[in-house]
Amino acid sequence: MTKAIKLLTALPPPQRARLMELAREVSFPEDTRIFETGGTADRFWVIRSGAVSLDQRVSSLQRITVAGLGAGDLLGWSWLFPPYRWDFGAEAFSPVRAYEFDAAAVLALCEEDPRLGLTLVRSVAEILAHRLETTRGQLLEQYTLPRRGAL
Repeated sequence: MTKAIKLLTALPPPQRARLMELAREVSFPEDTRIFETGGTADRFWVIRSGAVSLDQRVSSLQRITVAGLGAGDLLGWSWLFPPYRWDFGAEAFSPVRAYEFDAAAVLALCEEDPRLGLTLVRSVAEILAHRLETTRGQLLEQYTLPRRGAL
């Protein structure tokens, strides 16, 4: 299994410093919807403190939590891939403080500094691979447990 990595600590210090020049500190009160599935993905966050739940709408009345994120975690990756729409929704599970990054500015920086761009994309890919493996494990666990009443 891949290990969990944190985006900012995965970047070498000079590249981290360049990226952080684009950061803006933001906060979200508990129970705030940060983004909705299908919305325009034009930014991303690195959580400084607090907890965020990623969810998927399964009906007009129900959402299921698919992941929980905390300090150091990347929130949002859809800004990196067309059609630049959120694949999940996100809600502050507790008060959250985060660094917010404008996707267009980060992509322009990546064009200007291809080494930073490659390192950033590889780091996001590692994060996604870890989350996919974790989700797969949860699904296997959920659907391979003996059901009550089954022989």
